[in-house]
Parts: sequence; C-alpha cells; structure tokens
Amino acid sequence: MEYEAAHHPDRFAGTAAVDRDGVITAWGGSAPALLGYDAAAVIGRPAVELLAAVTDRAQVLEAVRGCRIGESVRGGLVARHRDDRSVDLMVRAWPVVTGGGTDWFTIFVPAAEIRRWDTDRAVVDGLFSQAPIGLAVFDPGLRFIRVNDALQRIHGIPAERSLGRRVSDLFPGPVANRMEARLRRVLELGEPVTEEHRAPAPALQGWKKEWSTTSFRLMNPAGAVLGVASAIMEITERERARDRLVVLNDASARIGSTLDVTRTAVELAEVAVPQLADFVAVDLLKGITLGEEEGPGPVGGGAVLHRAAVRSVDEAASEASYPPGALLTFHPATPQARAMATGDPILLATLEDAADWLAHDRYRAAKMAAAGVHSVMVVPLRARDVTLGVAHFYRWRRPDPFDTDDLTVAGEVVARAAVCVDNARRYTRERHAALTLQHSLLQVTTPELSAATTAHRHLPAVGRAGVAGDWFDIIPLSGARVAFVVGDVPGRGIHAVAQAGRLRTAVRALARQDPSPDELLSQLDGIIISQALDPEYASGAHTGAVGSSCLYAVHDPVAHRCSFASAAHYPPLVIPPSGDGRLLDVPFGPPLGLGGMPFQTVDTELPEGSVLALYTDGLLRGADGRGDIDAALRALLRALTQPDADLERACDTAVDRMLPAGGADDAVLLLARTHAFGPDRVATWDLPLDPAIVGQARNLTSGQLAAWQLDELAFTAELIVSELVTNAIRYAQAPIQLRLIRSPSLICEVSDASSTSPHPRRAAETDETGRGLFMIAQMAEGWGTRYTLAGKTIWAECAGQG
Repeated sequence: MEYEAAHHPDRFAGTAAVDRDGVITAWGGSAPALLGYDAAAVIGRPAVELLAAVTDRAQVLEAVRGCRIGESVRGGLVARHRDDRSVDLMVRAWPVVTGGGTDWFTIFVPAAEIRRWDTDRAVVDGLFSQAPIGLAVFDPGLRFIRVNDALQRIHGIPAERSLGRRVSDLFPGPVANRMEARLRRVLELGEPVTEEHRAPAPALQGWKKEWSTTSFRLMNPAGAVLGVASAIMEITERERARDRLVVLNDASARIGSTLDVTRTAVELAEVAVPQLADFVAVDLLKGITLGEEEGPGPVGGGAVLHRAAVRSVDEAASEASYPPGALLTFHPATPQARAMATGDPILLATLEDAADWLAHDRYRAAKMAAAGVHSVMVVPLRARDVTLGVAHFYRWRRPDPFDTDDLTVAGEVVARAAVCVDNARRYTRERHAALTLQHSLLQVTTPELSAATTAHRHLPAVGRAGVAGDWFDIIPLSGARVAFVVGDVPGRGIHAVAQAGRLRTAVRALARQDPSPDELLSQLDGIIISQALDPEYASGAHTGAVGSSCLYAVHDPVAHRCSFASAAHYPPLVIPPSGDGRLLDVPFGPPLGLGGMPFQTVDTELPEGSVLALYTDGLLRGADGRGDIDAALRALLRALTQPDADLERACDTAVDRMLPAGGADDAVLLLARTHAFGPDRVATWDLPLDPAIVGQARNLTSGQLAAWQLDELAFTAELIVSELVTNAIRYAQAPIQLRLIRSPSLICEVSDASSTSPHPRRAAETDETGRGLFMIAQMAEGWGTRYTLAGKTIWAECAGQG
C-alpha cells in the first residue's frame, strides 16, 4: 500500500497542504471522498476545524512543534465528515520549507486500511520467518526472489544459492520441468494449482517424503502481475495414512468375494500391491486348497506350502522365487518359517538383520538382490487358532522402508484374508464331502432300455450356496415299461444330499410295487411325514425332506402312453418328431411332506421318437439364481426343438445355452426319446376260464416264439405260461389275458380280474400243487405282480435276445 500511496495518491489517500498559520491551502486525492468536502469548501479554512475532538487539537500542535525538517509525524485522528459523522484516519505529515516559512504536506487514509496493511505485513513476515511450511516467491521470469527458512531446510539449499535462479537451474530433471510448467500456467491463467509430488531431485534430503505444493499468482492493486508464490507442505504421514486406509478399505471390499481358497489369496495380493508393497507372495499349506486342515497352533519346520498368489508392480514379477502353483518349503532360519512357528509377524525394516536368513536361502537372496529389495514384512495367516500359511511383503521400488504402522496394516489385511481363506477351506471341504456323497448316493447308471433312449446331466451348484438336493433316476419296470423321476429337496449341503439319497431309495422301493404315479407320490408323501414326526429329526436343525418337489413319469412302449404325476414340480417338456415342442399340462400337486391333498395322474400319448425332458429349477434360474422362469422355459424349449439325433449332444447344447458358466443351484436335465412296440413285438390272447385252455396257451406261446425265432426260449416260456395261466384259472376271475412282449428279453404276462396276489410257498413231498411259482422264480430272470384298476398282472421275464 505504501507503493500505491506514493504512486497513486488519488486512489487510496487524501492529501492536503497547510500553511504556517494552520490554514488549508490545497485539497486533493481521495480527500473529498473520505470527508465529503470538495476543495472549495475547505481551502482557506483552519485545518483544526475538521477535527472531531477538541482534545486532538492540542496533541496535533504538540506533535508539529516537535517535528524537524526531513522528518515526519504520524498518528491517528478523528475527523468530522461533512454529514457530521466521525471518521477514523491515520495521518502522516511532513514539514516543507517555503519562501514564506514552513508549510505542511499531509496524507491521510482510513485507519482500518493501515491496520489491515500492518496485519498483512506481520502475517507475511511471520510466515517467512516462523512458519514450518516452505514458502517461495518467483518473479515473472520464474526466478526465486524470496524463500523462507523452512524451504531452505526442506531443500537443504541456502537462500543465497536460490535467489535469482530458476527451479530447473537448481534441480535439472523432469520433476523440476513439470514444476516450472505448473508455475508458468499459474502465472498465465491466474488459477491457483495444488499438486502432490516428491522432491524434484533424489539428492535432496526430502526426496523420500511426499509434498503438497500450492501455487498462486501475485498481483498489485493496479492489476499488474508481480510473480508467483508457492507454499510447500510435507504430507508424507498423511499420504501414508491415506494409503493404509485405502488398503484396509479395499481389503474389506475385495477380499473374500468368493469361496475359492486360491482366489482369496489372489485378492489379498491385489489389495496389497502397490498401496502397501511392491511385491507380495501368499503361500498356503499344501492341503488348504483341498479343504484339508492342519492341527491347531503354529506350524513346525519342513511344512510343504503351495504358492497360491504373487503380485508385483513389475508385470513380469521377476522377483518371485516361485510361480503360482509351485510347491515349496522354507528353511527354519527364514522369517517365513519363524512366523509360522511362532504365529507372530516379523518386520525387517532393512536387510541388515537378515544375514542368517539369506545365508541359508541363497536362491531367494539372489532374487531379492537382483530386484533391489530393501525391506520385508512376513505375516502368518491364522484363523480360529489354525495356521493356514504365510504372506510376505517386499519393497524395492518405494525407497521408504516398512515401519510398525505398515506391519499393523498388513496384519489386519492378512487377518481378514485368513478368515476368508478358512471359510473358503471349510466350504471346499464340505463341498467335496457333499459332492462325494452326491456321487455315491445319486449316481445313476443308465440301464439298458427297450422303451427309450436316455441322456442326462447333473450339474452341482457353483458359488457360495453349496451343493443342493436335486436328484433323478431311471427305473426299469415290468412290461418293458420305464419310470423317469426328478426331484428337488430344499436346503443345501450334506443334509440336502442325504435327504435326496433317501428319497431316491424310497422311490426305487415303491416303484418295485408298480403303483400308479399318483399312488407312488402319496406313499412317498406319507414316508416323509413319518420321518418329520420322528423326534430324531424334529429336534434337529433340519426338517428332512418336507417341502420337496418330485415329478414321476411312467412310459409304456406297448400302449404308446406316458403317465405323469407331480408334487409341486415344474411340468415336463415334450418335443414330438414334428418338432412342435410344448409344456405338458400336468396337475400341480402339493409339495411332499405336507399331507392332506391328493395327487393326480394324467396320461398322454407319445408318438414314437418323441423327446421327453424332465428338469429341476436350477436349470432355469441362471448363474445368479434369480432368472426369469418363463423366459428360461421358452429358451429351454427352443434349445431342445433343434433336431439332433444324438441325445448326448442335445443335453450339452441345452446346458450350454441355459448355464454357460454354471448355476447358483444344482441343475438336472433328463432327456428320453421314446420307443414304441408295434404288433410285430407284442402278442395278446384272451383266454376263457377253462382248465383245458392251458395246453392251447402253451401252443400259442411256442408258435409265437417260432415266429420270432426265439426257439431256444420255448421250453422255459411254455412252462412259465402254463403255470401262470393255471394259477389264473384256478384262483382268479375272468377275463384272463395272455401277453408276450419281445424286448431285449422275453416278457410273459397273464392278467386277470382278481386283486389277490399269489405267494410262493414250500410244498411238502406229498403235495401235488404249490410248486408253480417256485419253479417260475427259479427259471425266470425276474417275476412279480402289478395291480391295475381291472385287477392284476403277473409277469415273468426270460433271459434271451429279443
């Protein structure tokens, strides 16, 4: 302000001249604006009339009398404005010798401006002399014109070496060039700029620290550019604290995104590099990735580890001693072995304390030396008192060593990762057990069928949820028929798989009795209800198979029909040879285990060559388990309507279309292409209720076998038919029907209107009867009874090529 007052007095200060008698002789500058009087109003008047306080007059006279030529007097006065208000002024007066004596030249400004100027000057002086932040002032040519003591300490360069020189003169290099470019941009545009960086040259004592520099343009009140000023503040600790917070935040957000052990180790390494370390390796005990578990407590020497992950600021990770997947051990002298043995993390801020380790581990020592590693941290992975492995962190690009704060952060990150690894290990162990149980209990060996050609896929769930209780089966039945069944038990894990195995076993046992589909589901429903009422299950955490769904279908190649019953299961798809696929309208019964509601059987004619598709909902729900069911059904129907003679390829196509990356739930797809038996493979005769017809039945049988070129089965078949027809005539009711079916084996069936089932019995040596069923059981591959609405059918199967 002194510069402006001296060069532009009319802008900031009022001026006045007073003669030896105290009369105003001149009035200018900002005087009219400050006090409201123009020159004509005050020239010729005594100056003391402008003073607001009478007491100020004596002080003014005393100050004037004591002022010599060449000196000035300065002080505060209260003047009277033209509108009669008081104005605080700071006044400076100089005596001037004229021909008539001594006159006075005065300059006066508002007192507040002077106080503000004094404060600003004090602040600037304090910043340059006492502030801990570095300050530098540059002229328009970007040369240093002033630096404070703090900046001299930061740079380690005295002011006399800096003044008059540019940054690039002192520190040639790219960092200095970027700093000058920033200063030039501020000088030209006038916009303040803040930048965070390291010192401009490694030779500086502050090179390893982080700095924040704010630059702003300097201008005088007239708008002329004076230069640029920069304030430099060390932010090393703040940046390190921020880096640590970033690492911890990333760890909570990114580590443990899956239940995969190796992926969790990779996430740990990704979080730590580059925010915390330049290189990280994560080694897990060999069995961890398979779900195995070491005993509680630390791990002794000689343990074999699996290199689960490495991560480096160098994309090639050339400093890695072993690649991911390698098996390795650590010498007992290494910090890795000591950390696993004690359970405590180890900090090697420098490698001066690592001589013993490096002497016993020359291969790693050579790798570290080649990379320039200078600081190491080793943290054991421990969770629930179980040691899982070790993570080791290295710095070679960052010049600052690890410190205790870094070790604390690494410990927290590794602790979180260890819990996630242990969770993943436990999940892997349970998943392996569930898959093993599932494979053992639910494996389906496709039987040789004459009624249909089949293909199937059973896909366990992927992801966190675990293996579910989806199951299916293919059950050969009497009369060349076949049963197809799919089901879904609620819940996940081993218990769901075990329940699915129980249901599959129960269905197989019930199917041997040949009930209708609705009757089979009713009996299965009763079994589940009984199980749920058992205290062993009712008091546990699992509700058994209550709420399960099931679809049971029976295909009869002779009748060209298929019967269905559903317990809350999705309806089957049918694709006839014409390709016009559709959903079958199967009545939707209640879930199993609820009781009270009946199930219903529906029959459908299936042309030969039709493809029947049974499935579970996991095939429809997609990878996230939340897919649109209706859209998925349409997609599945489209995938299956594409003609393909090979059902295995059709299965693969459908699964790839529906679940290209696996599903969140178990998925089952069972395809069956139906076959039909024509008149050339079935022979049927209605027989009267007359004992004499037994011989004719034998003749009919032998004649049909001759026509089928099955003469080698004639003796056995005639004996079986003779005994079955005799039993029907003796113990049953008309009508009686004999049917022969030529399939891979020969099937002999005798039907009657009675619901009484025959039973084999031990005949005495003197008994003339009672040996028929015993002989059938000895000569036939299998025999049994199935019941119908009209009565029953007793069947026997003879081995042979049909």
